[in-house]
Amino acid sequence: MKPKINYQKKLEELVSTFTSKPKLLLHSCCGPCSTEVIDFLKDYFEITVFYYNPNIEPVEEYLHRKTEQIRFLKEYKEAEVDFLDCDYDNSSFKEIAKGLEHEKEGGARCNKCFYLRMYETAKKAKDLGFAYFGTTLTVSPHKNSMIINEIGEHISGYLKISYIYGDFKKNDGYKKSIEFSKIYNLYRQDYCGCLYGKE
Repeated sequence: MKPKINYQKKLEELVSTFTSKPKLLLHSCCGPCSTEVIDFLKDYFEITVFYYNPNIEPVEEYLHRKTEQIRFLKEYKEAEVDFLDCDYDNSSFKEIAKGLEHEKEGGARCNKCFYLRMYETAKKAKDLGFAYFGTTLTVSPHKNSMIINEIGEHISGYLKISYIYGDFKKNDGYKKSIEFSKIYNLYRQDYCGCLYGKE
């Protein structure tokens, strides 16, 4: 059994060494999950949110969530956060989900989905000269932070770009994200993204 790692502590140790704000490309799965993560990271990074979520279906749901993400960033006054969009690419998710359609939520299909989204984030971050990449995914109590951080670490080594560890549900992070969602009246979806999980 692997020893438990406090990924949030690892992040806090990293940012304590900073003397300036490096550029971070932060993958966001949705507006509500991004709220507390951005609020925590704003003091340490120049943040650009990258909205790459080909798993979200149908396209109307994808657009609704994206609109809410953009609205939050416009209305959030504590820091200036940039937004980087990309094309809706549901076929790339369908490709990696082949044969895993009936997996339970939180299983192998989800892990492949995490990898897909985080890999594209890291690749884009490297191409655009960002110092770090990261994700909001660990704010959810339904997501396995150890798996997400191990994926981030693997991609970091493969692409040679720094990854910020994190477990943003710690220190009441998830609870704070719900409070932010109420303040900004954000749409909070009732399923992660793909129709397999919804069913």
